[in-house]
Amino acid sequence: MRIMLLCLLLVMAKASWADVPAARVNGVEIGLTRLERYFSEYLAAQGRAVTSIRNPGLYKRLRDQALDELIDKELLWQEARRQGIAISDAQVSAHVGEVEAAFGSPAIFERRLAEAGFDRAQYTEYTRQDMAAQQMYAQLSAVDAPSPAEVQAFYDANRETLQGAQNQSVNPSVIHEQGLVLARAALIGEREAQARKSVRQRLRNSAKVEIAD
Repeated sequence: MRIMLLCLLLVMAKASWADVPAARVNGVEIGLTRLERYFSEYLAAQGRAVTSIRNPGLYKRLRDQALDELIDKELLWQEARRQGIAISDAQVSAHVGEVEAAFGSPAIFERRLAEAGFDRAQYTEYTRQDMAAQQMYAQLSAVDAPSPAEVQAFYDANRETLQGAQNQSVNPSVIHEQGLVLARAALIGEREAQARKSVRQRLRNSAKVEIAD
């Protein structure tokens, strides 16, 4: 959780920074400084450090993945604006308050904001945008609950894997019911992952994305 809070403060540089663009998304620049900050946090979330990567090919691949995530974030924010998603002042204030509280003191929070290139007003606005983008992503990638017949079919097709993950019982009916619960969760997770991939691809296909050499 602490890593995620740090990501919120460090992944995004101020739009006013005079920065070399790493990419443009429908004309909106993603600066190189913003990418490098996000890349460090992207690696930290995986338990890596930039200095630990000695393979140039691996370094480029991971950095490209981080840039892809930033592009997706920008596309979601732009889509949220188009669809009129609004996050209330109360919601934003509550979220910023939770982040501040996690740092233990207002002074530490303010210092980390400054290190990330924010003042409180700028960070508040960034938080509003990030929350709108997340809400947009959730709406676009929502899936319908599977029917009992779909769950049963998924269970039948994946019986061996699902039975290996469940608590065994001498009662066959209990084993079956446990398996259906696992099957439903796995099927929903699979569909949500497919929906999220589809959303990202659709937004990319309808956007003008330019990546610097």
